[in-house]
Amino acid sequence: MSMSKEVSYVWYASYGSNLSRDRFLCYIKGGQPRGSEKREVGCRDKSLPITETTYIMRYPLYFAKESKRWQKQGVAFIGLSKDEQFSTYSRKYLITEEQFMDVVKQENNGATINIDLEELMKSGYKTLRASWYGTILFLGEVDGYPVLTFTADWDLDVPFNTPSKEYLSMIIHGLKSTLSLENTEILHYLITKPGIDGHYTTASLTKIIEEV
Repeated sequence: MSMSKEVSYVWYASYGSNLSRDRFLCYIKGGQPRGSEKREVGCRDKSLPITETTYIMRYPLYFAKESKRWQKQGVAFIGLSKDEQFSTYSRKYLITEEQFMDVVKQENNGATINIDLEELMKSGYKTLRASWYGTILFLGEVDGYPVLTFTADWDLDVPFNTPSKEYLSMIIHGLKSTLSLENTEILHYLITKPGIDGHYTTASLTKIIEEV
């Protein structure tokens, strides 16, 4: 009788559209999120997260690039340097290491990515692929499990780009439904972010927040 491989768990900390549980579960179970232009294939293991909680990242949030998923407009990234002056809202989900790899694979349009967790935890972050979400960042440990996320390797020296109303609505939905933030808190949080600052007015952003 063969021994089953021990399942190891990691926290996946989301800061973009995956703040919305509904959107994130499309990466687990498969399906097309509201407002997105792409159907996700899901993970090999479609088990739901063991648990989830709010998590504050000390890394800067910004919006850049043009996403085919989201109206060819900007999407969320975080910078690579920890700085206590930043508070980026995150939702962390406790999932298997295999599920995390499968989520990263979907974020990288199907490219298989392998992570050496021990090496990553020593180095802090590692670029596995020169792609938008091909850099894995180790944020620390909570309850004995590593907290991981993914972002880009270019840091903050990239042209910022405005996110679409649909993409912002997904983030706002997450901030409201999973983090229980009030409308005014969401407005103050988002209006200052690079890519939104100077592109959305207080009135236009307030309108989107109120409609979610």
